[in-house]
Amino acid sequence: MLRLLCITAHPDDEAGGFGGSLLFHHFRGVETFLICLTPGQAATHRGNARSDEELAALRRAELAASCKLLHVSHYEVLDYPDGKLDRIDFYSVAGDLTRRVREIRPQVMLTMGPEGAITGHPDHSMASIFATMAYHWAGRAKRYPEQLASGLAPHRTQKLYYSTASFTLPDREPVSLPPASAAIDVSEYLQVKINAFRAHTTQAPLFTRVETALRRRTTELFHLAATIHPSTMEHETDLFAGVTE
Repeated sequence: MLRLLCITAHPDDEAGGFGGSLLFHHFRGVETFLICLTPGQAATHRGNARSDEELAALRRAELAASCKLLHVSHYEVLDYPDGKLDRIDFYSVAGDLTRRVREIRPQVMLTMGPEGAITGHPDHSMASIFATMAYHWAGRAKRYPEQLASGLAPHRTQKLYYSTASFTLPDREPVSLPPASAAIDVSEYLQVKINAFRAHTTQAPLFTRVETALRRRTTELFHLAATIHPSTMEHETDLFAGVTE
């Protein structure tokens, strides 16, 4: 079966940046997986949470509701510290993701760009870098060989994409976005994508602004960052174009 793995930093990243594409590929028979590195306990908007622990629990539940709407086959929230992904041990996090890539064995991986997406958030940047190295290292027997000793095998994911956009935010620090090489028409799934973002009820103060932005974007844009088949860049409308099982 075809498998798609999406790696993000926070609950709600999956809806705003990837929700339409997760639905698009689900309805084409692709098994979808999501790994969120943090439970989002450092968020500015906190709902009724009285502590970081309460907020983390709320946001885990919100992610579960969002994933149900987006028909994500399997999801996992890891326990890395929100707002501090640039200050934790690189080799350990990359190893955790490498192990999961070897377990899931996706043909395609999605994550944010190393610039941090349109917000430039450092956690987004680090999610990209961790995911990128897991993409490459999962296929190399000399990386994390203890995982192979426990029964896993190297796995080469065929394609890695970074999410991107056709605009930047003038009220944020400048970012240099990857050029788009793939455009997924998500107009059919736009309302479900918005509903999935709204499942993150602790983030209600952002709803109007985010929904306005999402309604202006009926396509999700991606940059092909790596592929196991050396090639020239071509415009794509399906992230599984050229993929074999």
